[in-house]
Amino acid sequence: MSGRYAQPARRPAVVTGASSGIGAATAHALAAAGFPVALGARRTDRCAEVAAQIRGSGGEAFAHALDLTDDDSVATFAEKVVAELGDVEVVVSNAGAVAPGTIHEVDTGRFGAELDLSIVGAHRLVRAFVPGMVERRRGDVVFVSSDVAVRARPFMSSYAAGKWGLEGMAHALQMELEGTGVRASVVRPGPTWSEMGSDWDTDEAAFVLDQWVRFGQARHPHFLKPSAIADAITTIVSAPRGVHLSLIEVNPEAPLSATEPSEARASDRADESKLAGR
Repeated sequence: MSGRYAQPARRPAVVTGASSGIGAATAHALAAAGFPVALGARRTDRCAEVAAQIRGSGGEAFAHALDLTDDDSVATFAEKVVAELGDVEVVVSNAGAVAPGTIHEVDTGRFGAELDLSIVGAHRLVRAFVPGMVERRRGDVVFVSSDVAVRARPFMSSYAAGKWGLEGMAHALQMELEGTGVRASVVRPGPTWSEMGSDWDTDEAAFVLDQWVRFGQARHPHFLKPSAIADAITTIVSAPRGVHLSLIEVNPEAPLSATEPSEARASDRADESKLAGR
C-alpha cells in the first residue's frame, strides 16, 4: 500500500516479559529487523542486559520496569516508552507465569494472581497502547499464547485457563478492530525451552511431564528454541498492510525416525501379513 496506508519507516515496538526466553529472543529479532524496541519486565536488571546487547549490535533498545498486574506501573511504562521512542506501532504481549499444581488444591489467591497476569495484564497493555493505534489507523498487537489453549495439559494450575481466556479476548479484539487498520494476532507456541518452569521442584516437574506422556501430550522429546517463536512474531508484524496473519501455531518438529517412510510401510505390511496368517 502507499500514501497514508503505508507502514512508517520507524515502528517502535514494545515487548513484555522481555527479561528472558521468548520475550528476550523477540526483542533481539525485532531489533535485528529494524524495529526500535522497548523491553518491559519486573526483572529490570535482566532487561537492561538484553537492551545493552541489542545496542551493542547496532540496534535501538530501551528497558524499563513493568509489572502488568499494576495499573500505575503499566501507565508509567507507556509514558516513558512514548517519550523515549515515540508512538508505539507494535505491542508484543508475552508476560506470563506457570507453576505446577492440582487445580482443586491450589490456593484461590494464587490461581487468581496468575490469571490477573495472563489475562487482565494483557488487557492493561491493550488499554495503554491500542487507543493510540486506532487513532493513527495502524498498528500490531501480538499475543503470545500456548498450545494449551486448544490442548489443555493437567497439573499446571491456572495456565490452561489463562491461555484459553487470553485467546478468547484476542479473537474478540480481532473482530472489534476490523476496519481500524490495527491488527491483532496470536502466536501459539508448542513446547518451548525457556526459564518458565525452571524454578519448579525437580520431583514436581518430573511428575507433570509424566502426566503429559500419560495423556498423549508429549509425542516426542523435542522442544522449540525461543528464537523460533521470535521469528514467527517478527514475520507477523513485518507483513505489509492489507495482510493479516491472525494466528500462527509453532510446534517442534519430531526427530527423524530410524527408518525411511518406504521401509516403515514395507515393515508394516509384513507385520499385517503375519497377523493375517499369510
